[in-house]
Amino acid sequence: MTTLVLVRHAKSDWGSPSRDDHDRPLNARGLRDAPALAARVAERDLRLGAIIASTAVRARTTAEFFGAALGLKPELDADLYGAPASALLAAATNRGLDAVMVVAHDPGMTVLAERLSGGEIGHMPTCAVATFRWTTDDWDVATATDPDEWDFDSP
Repeated sequence: MTTLVLVRHAKSDWGSPSRDDHDRPLNARGLRDAPALAARVAERDLRLGAIIASTAVRARTTAEFFGAALGLKPELDADLYGAPASALLAAATNRGLDAVMVVAHDPGMTVLAERLSGGEIGHMPTCAVATFRWTTDDWDVATATDPDEWDFDSP
């Protein structure tokens, strides 16, 4: 079984216009939503091989909540910051693991989730989680076919 979990970073703080986009932290809602969604994902007994996250503070912090709930240390990948859907998918497949979580940004997250869900996921709001599963153990086959099942959760 091949599993891809997409997590859009939790809600960030736009309060300081002088702050660089990369350095925006989570706001109060994001700090509430990220651990709550991470706990819900942990209840699903996913056996992830890795959590990879954008280096942006808001994505990194979101990934840390998921990592704590799932017992994994997130790996940071600078190429995920502002990455298009194709790069998000490639980051997961290049790990060579059966199950990977990617924590990153829009618009790439929404584009990829929409594509993999056959258009049923129209938008990935902040801290949304979309999980896609294929019965194959081969990422090349998985990425060339529709998922066998998927689910979606958001705050």
